[in-house]
Amino acid sequence: MIWDLIIFLLQAILIFVVSTALFDALHWLLHRWENSRFPLLRKFSSWHWVHHRFLGLDMQIDPSYVRANLWFHILPEYLTSMAGTLVFLLVFPWPPILAVGILRTIMLGMTLREEGLDYNHMSMDRVGGQLGLLWVSNNYHAMHHVYPHSFFSSFTNVFDLIVGTSCQINGRYFLVTGASGAFGSAMVDKLTQLGATVETAKSGVDFSAGNYIGMQEKLARADVLVLAHGAKTEDCWNANYVTFADLIDLFTQVGQSRLTPPEVWALGSEVEFHGDMGLEELRSYSASKRAFAVRARDYYRSGALIYRHIVPSSFTSQMGKGAMSAATAASVALFFIRRGFRYVPVTLTGLAVLNYFRFRFFQKPQPSAAPIASDP
Repeated sequence: MIWDLIIFLLQAILIFVVSTALFDALHWLLHRWENSRFPLLRKFSSWHWVHHRFLGLDMQIDPSYVRANLWFHILPEYLTSMAGTLVFLLVFPWPPILAVGILRTIMLGMTLREEGLDYNHMSMDRVGGQLGLLWVSNNYHAMHHVYPHSFFSSFTNVFDLIVGTSCQINGRYFLVTGASGAFGSAMVDKLTQLGATVETAKSGVDFSAGNYIGMQEKLARADVLVLAHGAKTEDCWNANYVTFADLIDLFTQVGQSRLTPPEVWALGSEVEFHGDMGLEELRSYSASKRAFAVRARDYYRSGALIYRHIVPSSFTSQMGKGAMSAATAASVALFFIRRGFRYVPVTLTGLAVLNYFRFRFFQKPQPSAAPIASDP
């Protein structure tokens, strides 16, 4: 009896997830058809854009589109999802299919009663930084209305995970530090290829520990701050901790009045996991990186920004030969970022994956490493 119930629930969940993903695929196509050479496809797309007028780019509801939204979005979404549900009659018994159909019909009734308003469709003055990964939150779906060509998933994030549409890059303004280094320069190239506008900032020129006057205007222009600078031997504390934390705090402050939260991608290291391993030459580097990782966990949990922590294996750079090229490291990082990952493992060793658990759950505050700042 218990085993039958488990099978029933697993089948129902699978039906709901797959049928939802089918609608999300149609949703993606409707946006793709916006500039189609076929008039009929453009017409279908224009019907869907009624939904984006109902809840606009400013995340405010336009009451004049309530009825049109019900006809051109709510009902087609329901019918598409129900069609995807009924297809499972070919492979599953009818009870879990009926259960999912009833659930979808109840959800439709509730949405109609509220005239299209639900948890994911309401006016918002500010989108929070906690978007979620597997399940779509109101913050996540709000990002679709701000960036209509990304964030297509509606209930579960299966579609965006597969297609890689969980992060808008094209048309956004990126500010990259460490662009003269291997990873930073590779990231600039990749972002530019994906349609981003990229500006750079150089440590020691545009900013230094305690001096960020030259960064104010650049941060004000940026949608995303990518921190790829750092040091392995000299002044590690300032390079890997102080300037990282200060720039993130300043960028968060600059962006606190924006509709969408500021977004930060920061470069970590597998040294967060294995430490200095008793090697003197890694002592300062390890301490600074581990100290920042503690701070980064707070950013990761914050609703004031979208924070992504990139943890690569060693890559080839001016610091030495690595397990992969910097271009490969940047490509792998973007693969995960475009699928919504906020902890981003870029690894051949697997240590970055193991470090996720340390990063999220087992970090301890590091003893003050201020003396490191005086190292030569």
